[in-house]
Amino acid sequence: MGRVVAVANQKGGVAKTTTVASLGAAFVVRGLRVLLVDLDPQSSLTFSLGIDPEVGEFSVSDVIRGEVGLTTARLRTSEGMDLVPSTIDLLAAEAMLLPAPQREFVLRRGLEEVLSTYDVVLLDCSPSLGLLTLNALAAADEVLVPLQCEMLSHRGVGQLLDTVADVHRLLNPRLRVRGLLPTMYDKRSTHARAVLGDVKRRYRVPVLNPIPRSVKFAEAPSVGTSIIAADPGSSGARAYFRIADGLLRAWRFGGREVAPGRVSRGVTQLRTSAATDAGGSAGVGGY
Repeated sequence: MGRVVAVANQKGGVAKTTTVASLGAAFVVRGLRVLLVDLDPQSSLTFSLGIDPEVGEFSVSDVIRGEVGLTTARLRTSEGMDLVPSTIDLLAAEAMLLPAPQREFVLRRGLEEVLSTYDVVLLDCSPSLGLLTLNALAAADEVLVPLQCEMLSHRGVGQLLDTVADVHRLLNPRLRVRGLLPTMYDKRSTHARAVLGDVKRRYRVPVLNPIPRSVKFAEAPSVGTSIIAADPGSSGARAYFRIADGLLRAWRFGGREVAPGRVSRGVTQLRTSAATDAGGSAGVGGY
């Protein structure tokens, strides 16, 4: 059965989508079968992986409404991950869930038909604590919380962790917090270092090694790929590989990791494939 990870934070702009795309691509390079689910009506994950959400026949909205299954709605991306895309129609689909019985478990039921097909399922949550995020938490084995290394950015983390605790108690007893993932970290900044220290002291959950701030993250979606394919040698790509490898060790997927030479060829193939489409190991903190 695939491991389901919700990437959640009710604050926008903290690199949830970047984290889902980057970890998904890193897992593919490591030889895993990966499904990404875009649960944000803004369709940021869908756009960033080079897919026009208005072109596809089906989306996650159709799955939520029960009109098609995930196997019908999923698409293959240029980097080898499967993606269930999102459209603005997801707002209406969420509203339709409000009066429905067992409304928090719609996504969990939808995932049941494909879990045996994948090693990892990553859920890109919307920037809210609404019904879509509750569905993600109810379906997930664990939650990963990206947060920007700025003081105002992590003020809502406590509320999210309280929500996770409630979901664990009432809806999904297997749910756990994998950790907080500091993003857009500038080690030269006194403020960023102070925020990172405050996060480690304030919350009683693992804090993973930070992802550095890099313009490469903004450039990658312009060619419809993750940073893993766009610039695998960049500091940002290497940081996400370290996070991915730490997760694999924690999940005891160590036997699935490929040798360093194979990894290099895999990244080259991803970059070549992405370029064609556009034209026509350190440990992880907290483990």
